[in-house]
Amino acid sequence: MLVEFRASNFRSLRDEQVFSLVASKDKSLADTHTILTGVSAVPALLRSAAIYGANASGKSNLIKALQYMRSVVIESATLIQPGQTYAVQPFRLDRASADQPTSFEATFILDGVRHQYGFSMTAERIVAEHLLVYKAFKPQRWFERRFDTKSGKDIYEFGAGLKGAKNVWENATRPNALFLSMAVQLNSDALRPIFDWFAHQIVIFNEQARLNPQVSLQRLKDQKGRKEMCDFLTSADISIADIEVVTNKVPSQSVHVDLDAGKTEMRVEEIEENRLLFRHVTENGEAVFDLMDESNGTRNLLFLSGPVLDVLATGQVLVIDELDTSLHTLLVRELVRLFHSQETNPQGAQLIFTTHDTSLLDAHELFRRDQIWMVEKDRDQSSCLVALSEFSPRKGEALERGYLMGRYGGVPFITDSFGTRH
Repeated sequence: MLVEFRASNFRSLRDEQVFSLVASKDKSLADTHTILTGVSAVPALLRSAAIYGANASGKSNLIKALQYMRSVVIESATLIQPGQTYAVQPFRLDRASADQPTSFEATFILDGVRHQYGFSMTAERIVAEHLLVYKAFKPQRWFERRFDTKSGKDIYEFGAGLKGAKNVWENATRPNALFLSMAVQLNSDALRPIFDWFAHQIVIFNEQARLNPQVSLQRLKDQKGRKEMCDFLTSADISIADIEVVTNKVPSQSVHVDLDAGKTEMRVEEIEENRLLFRHVTENGEAVFDLMDESNGTRNLLFLSGPVLDVLATGQVLVIDELDTSLHTLLVRELVRLFHSQETNPQGAQLIFTTHDTSLLDAHELFRRDQIWMVEKDRDQSSCLVALSEFSPRKGEALERGYLMGRYGGVPFITDSFGTRH
């Protein structure tokens, strides 16, 4: 479970921004909207959170920051080559920030233990890295790494909690690689679960990571998976009784190049093509439709349903940028409620999404106040993330109206032809 994420000097996130899923002391909807952790310092976490903000406010950058941190953890020891630089983007609208490192930190609960891992980096190298493990109330510092500019070397400090060949891992870690990632490459059993949390526990969909229809397609080929997906669509008031996957082999042309003979030839090969057939049933009869006969909303929900069901089954963290662009507002509400239900979400999966859909703010018992976040840009174009709960709205307050009036921030300033801002 994700507890907190911090990022600074990344794109429009100049100053450190803190996104937290720690539940407040508010007891309303606690049974459905929160998860008990068994950890005294953070007794309950939120099952979902919605992030609002005007276009270009920086809410998508918060998602990209988590995505970038995840990719550096996964790739720094394997895909990044010695001497290769990163395409990290610090805040560039003031000179001081452009020359400073970019920093990320994630706090999460793994096997009932709170972990706090973070690092700072420039395009050329990792300049700091740390891991705290809270097996008791007082944290154990498993390792800390910092770049010493005078000696030009990384300085490491290890705690007793980290077991294994620490000196071997240290010596193998390149300046542009994370110690965590390199140690896992060299078979660190102690650090493997932390690496795996980033690699497998976080699922992100945005403009850089599109929905893959193959996830849903593979589920549809399994009888149990097909029933789960049909039930999922039915719960969203879509009258699909069954979905059939018809697989045919069709001819396809491919180009083959023989470098030794200096020849290029076209070959005809057979490939598998999957066709989806949807059986709709009503009181007056039934009919079968192709995928393209279905609405865009139904297709989007279908391709999203596979990953959502996987996330709910395994207790992962699902992060979606601009969820409302692909789904009708009522479907978004039903999706959120799936994460709030003990029956459909027994593993404590979490949903985080950005949206412009203000109608969700006043939807009956859809969100608690601590589940709503706002992002807005200051005059210097840096983004600021604020929890709605910091504005202390009254219970029963018309949140949508207050948000659109600018009471909580996160709405655009519109300048008319006379230069007056509204």
